[in-house]
Amino acid sequence: MKLEKLLERITYRCLQGSLETEVTDITNDSRKAKEGSLFFCIKGAVTDGHKYIPDVTAQGAKVLIVEDEVEAPQDVTVIRVEDSRYAMALISAAWYDYPAEKLKVIGITGTKGKTTTTYMVKSILESAGYRVGLIGTIEIIIGEEHIHAENTTPESILVQQYLNRMVKAGIQIVVMEVASQGLMLHRTAGIPFEIGIFTNIEPDHIGPAEHQSFEHYLSCKSMLFRQCKLGIMNADDPHLPQILEGHTCDVETFGFSPDADLRAEDMELVSRPGYLGIAYHVTGKMDFAVEIDIPGKFSVYNSLTAIAICRHFHVAVEDIQKALKQVQVKGRVEMVKVSDQFTLMIDYAHNAMALESLLTTLREYRPHRIVCMFGCGGNRSKLRRYEMGEVSGRQADLTVITSDNPRYEKPEDIIADIVTGIEKTDGKYVTIPDRKEAIAYTIHHGEPGDIIVLAGKGHEDYQEIQGKKYPMDERVLIQEILAGK
Repeated sequence: MKLEKLLERITYRCLQGSLETEVTDITNDSRKAKEGSLFFCIKGAVTDGHKYIPDVTAQGAKVLIVEDEVEAPQDVTVIRVEDSRYAMALISAAWYDYPAEKLKVIGITGTKGKTTTTYMVKSILESAGYRVGLIGTIEIIIGEEHIHAENTTPESILVQQYLNRMVKAGIQIVVMEVASQGLMLHRTAGIPFEIGIFTNIEPDHIGPAEHQSFEHYLSCKSMLFRQCKLGIMNADDPHLPQILEGHTCDVETFGFSPDADLRAEDMELVSRPGYLGIAYHVTGKMDFAVEIDIPGKFSVYNSLTAIAICRHFHVAVEDIQKALKQVQVKGRVEMVKVSDQFTLMIDYAHNAMALESLLTTLREYRPHRIVCMFGCGGNRSKLRRYEMGEVSGRQADLTVITSDNPRYEKPEDIIADIVTGIEKTDGKYVTIPDRKEAIAYTIHHGEPGDIIVLAGKGHEDYQEIQGKKYPMDERVLIQEILAGK
């Protein structure tokens, strides 16, 4: 493809070379540059792509997208832009012939609820006969193909590649998680979102490698609503006014608020041995009853969000009810049947905020006991360990402390940090470093009416030890334990 075509939607300055240059490939990975490649010089958190110019040009790259003045061979075209990441998103879209414009793309942003909501939307729309693709934290789904996800929102080249593959596969609608990092790093720049969703926001992802402040986090989330036709917002979130600052989209709301366009009323917890769910009535722009096999008030928000989206695709009420009753998301309050006497679930809660939210929700079901098993990742903040220990000590009747992804730390050292937190409370606890043994302990010591939570790993199917990932899926471990292996 001619370089000039790739640059048609960006502002740039040609420092040397020709816009007639034929581009054979685009990449931001210096190891993948080859004859005729266009190479994006990205200034990242770890390295600066500009320093690889000698390497990529030696490998045959013929176009460089740069932010700085650089030296390059005379037969290489150098294009200077203000932001290489933004340029990469728009050039990637051009390279794949703007696939997002051939799809209805739904973007979901928020601190919590993104993953579950995307699967709910996919389930409902497919029940109505649509072909739906998904890009999210757990995986990318293109037809029957499931691709493991490395980031909640992939790099822009990958996003556009996936969208292009979806177009070729006959996908009509794409539902994707849009992380604040993805917005900040322009991974979704140039995508004309049909609908943008705001689920909620709480202080999270704030630190040197992410957002410098909560205000910055808010600001990045709000970018989606200058990039979509319709914004569907959580009316109950106190930060909604900041999210709406500068928005250019039409706006609809959902929530429990009487002012919301789509409302949940008459919420009722549903509980029986081995099962937890929730039921409520949808009112406002629609009117019908819903029951979901996922517990908690957050399930009302997630499903109400999905209903608010799918309403715009004219899905029948019966299809919505049936799809929501059947949906289950791997590692998100995922109930695994092990007994008629007690309930066991797997959840991704891997920080204090998520764990507190989950355990507080489960307490509303008035269980005999809450048994919470978790560990913490190695080579991560010790503060998280203290906080999670304290939360579980306060909220659970018994905490089973075990190993998560120890990485380069000793599991015993991580467990000791968690114990430091839990000992600030009166909570009972046991320590069992081997995760399979810890799961077996919770199952074999389960009492009638218990809710057992295996927290932290969620959808992950590995354990990372000393830089290597070993297969470890909690669902497999549970089956082995039940089989006596």
